[in-house]
Amino acid sequence: MIQNYIKIAWRNILKTKGYSTINIIGLAIGLACSLLIVIYVKNELSYDKYHLNKDRIYRIVHGYKDVSSTEQHQIWGNAPIGDALQADFPEVEKVVQFSGQTSILLKQGDKRFQEENVFFMDSTAFDVFSWQILAGDPHKALKNPYSVVLTESTAKKYFGDQNPIGKTLEGGLAAGRADAGLYTVTAVIADVPANSHFTFDALLSMSTFRKARPEVFGKEGWDYVDFYTYFLASKDFDISKFDQKIPDFLKRHIPTAENTSSRYNFHLEPMLQAYMHSSADRQPGSTGSYQNLYIFTIIGAFILLIACVNFMNLATSRSMERAKEVGVRKTIGASKSNLILQFMSESLLLVFISSILAIGLVIAFLPFLGAFSGKHLNYSSLQDGTTWTIFILTTLFTGLLAASYPALVLANFKPIKILKGSYSNSKRGTLLRRGLVVLQFCLSIALIAGTVIVFSQMNQLQQQDLGFNKEQRLVIDYNFDEKVNQNLEAIKSTLAKDKDVLSVTASRTVPGTFFPNAGTEIMSANGTMAPFAPFLYEVDIDFIPNIGLKMVAGRAYSRDFPADTLHSLVINESAAKLWGYTDPKDIIGKQFRQWGREGTVIGVVKDFNYLSLHRKIEPLALRLDPGSSRYLTVNIQHVNQPATIARIGKIWNELVPSRPFLYSFLDDNFNRQYEADFNFRGLFSAFSGLALFIACLGLLGLVTYTAQQRTKEIGVRKVLGASIYNLVVMLSSDFIKLLVIALLIATPLSWVAMNKWLNNFAYHIEPQWWMFAFAGFTAVVIALITVSFQTLKAARANPVDSLRDE
Repeated sequence: MIQNYIKIAWRNILKTKGYSTINIIGLAIGLACSLLIVIYVKNELSYDKYHLNKDRIYRIVHGYKDVSSTEQHQIWGNAPIGDALQADFPEVEKVVQFSGQTSILLKQGDKRFQEENVFFMDSTAFDVFSWQILAGDPHKALKNPYSVVLTESTAKKYFGDQNPIGKTLEGGLAAGRADAGLYTVTAVIADVPANSHFTFDALLSMSTFRKARPEVFGKEGWDYVDFYTYFLASKDFDISKFDQKIPDFLKRHIPTAENTSSRYNFHLEPMLQAYMHSSADRQPGSTGSYQNLYIFTIIGAFILLIACVNFMNLATSRSMERAKEVGVRKTIGASKSNLILQFMSESLLLVFISSILAIGLVIAFLPFLGAFSGKHLNYSSLQDGTTWTIFILTTLFTGLLAASYPALVLANFKPIKILKGSYSNSKRGTLLRRGLVVLQFCLSIALIAGTVIVFSQMNQLQQQDLGFNKEQRLVIDYNFDEKVNQNLEAIKSTLAKDKDVLSVTASRTVPGTFFPNAGTEIMSANGTMAPFAPFLYEVDIDFIPNIGLKMVAGRAYSRDFPADTLHSLVINESAAKLWGYTDPKDIIGKQFRQWGREGTVIGVVKDFNYLSLHRKIEPLALRLDPGSSRYLTVNIQHVNQPATIARIGKIWNELVPSRPFLYSFLDDNFNRQYEADFNFRGLFSAFSGLALFIACLGLLGLVTYTAQQRTKEIGVRKVLGASIYNLVVMLSSDFIKLLVIALLIATPLSWVAMNKWLNNFAYHIEPQWWMFAFAGFTAVVIALITVSFQTLKAARANPVDSLRDE
């Protein structure tokens, strides 16, 4: 019987090629999308799971309170806590610390590269983390000063296919963490897996850092922030019991009540939560978004549901064509269970064919998913057993869901009514099909509206007035080179002589790059010296006018006031409010103390978005300290830009032959903060488009069948004088009504969902009525285009052909 069922199923597929093709393609796209989303979600959830001791690795989250009792949590913290943990807690087996990400110019012969993704790291790194060693002794690799561990790709960049162990690289100044010197290659490791919450291209020995700055590792270093602290816990480690010991630990090592109770604290975070669950600031790498995973999972479910609805709609709408077959089978003794099994077999055969096609689509489009998402997704993802288990279960579930209702409907036909010719489509069945169409387009309209909102928000990010000028600013990165900073004014003056250069400034930071905090005391509105730690920009005297910051009180730094170099400070409006001044003019002339300097506040700049628009503008101090600079920002004219850059590069190579001409544009630096958001936009739009395409496939099949069922009615109407326009409106109007109902249902649902997504941005748009109207209009237009061909074909048919047998 099974063989007979399969044979009949295959004959029906060949007999109704159009409907079968629509069903197969719709289901294939739905299954392919679900598999692609499974691969993406699984990749996001796989971060750091390759470490052998992943469940036993924890890291320190530092908490800092200011005088307002506001506590900020960040992963970046002090160094002394590492040795103290190791000494006080036997359950802490190994501690590994590494610096904030640094950049260093490395040279080997005539090869020189500024390596941006580098850390100073303890020699215990390979006792805690499970990076694959290709050459060298992992236990000794980072022990001695001026040792370096290279990843495989970095080693090939400098040494080709030679064995790099024992060879040296000339290293420049490492951002104040170490002096220039020769680094000996002590080990080579495989490239760090992409699904790591932090990656690197080279590791420098922490002993090099200790040699250059021994004071920050001692008892006085609890206030110095430049380190990430991780540790390997014992197998019986209990984090709740450990948390109870933290207060006593702080009292032993930081005895002042101010530090223990009101200023500094810490807690633990499992490493496996670092990528997806951590909300702390100053992460060593990128973090993911659980909300985005939920969104894509829901979209995948929507797409699969729409495909199932197509299948059920087409199968039940065509039930009359199979009615006589059911009547005959029941008359000759076929039971209800036999019929259900037969029709389930037919449906499952279609699902099986769809699943094969879906696998082909996944293989074809997996690289595009990687490009859209910005993730390293390759075909190795298809070798995972869990992925295939999920796909097979999803396919079976989809097949049973899509096939069960049509099979039950067909099996319940009454043979007497069928064979008398009195059986017709029930109102119940018609209402169900219409309900399923509404569901399809409700989901589709919600996704279209979501896409419009996502695009509008991303456009807002790019068009928002940030409060500074980021256009036509060429940023030269010289990585704190001492020779450049010693000759800064001469270099700036030479560059400014170019006919297309408007101004030049130097700074440690530009918007979109790293900046530190600075412990700062300013006389508050109540007359006391209040300590806070605002963010810090270390700038030169030309920075404020160069990037177009506006003064709202006082003045900017000026060469006319020599005291500005040591005794003046400029802050932003948010910093003035932090110290209690609602009117920024009132803070002018107030005393300040910051990192060894004392003087008065001379100016307040208008708040500008130096952070991404995910965050509100934070208090900022702009400290005049050109000797700490890393970047030159050159304001150039738009005319003949490539030629201007070429001339600036030539001047740079003449002035600073020891450093490569590394440049970028300020707007690119700033927009890099939104890379994950742009990836999200691409994925969301692609999957929304596919959902709409599948819905339209089902609509096409349904309209085609409806037109065939009403062939005689159309013929009669044409004979009685109905125009083609009248007939097209008649055939389309029912579906348009369903789309309007879908719009009314989808609008509030998508409004609530997208508002939650928009709340991730401190500065975001408000969903407007026209966005939902546009979504509905788009769905209607696409649906009309979808049905127009078939309705026109039916309306233009010769009525003689349809009425000949009457």
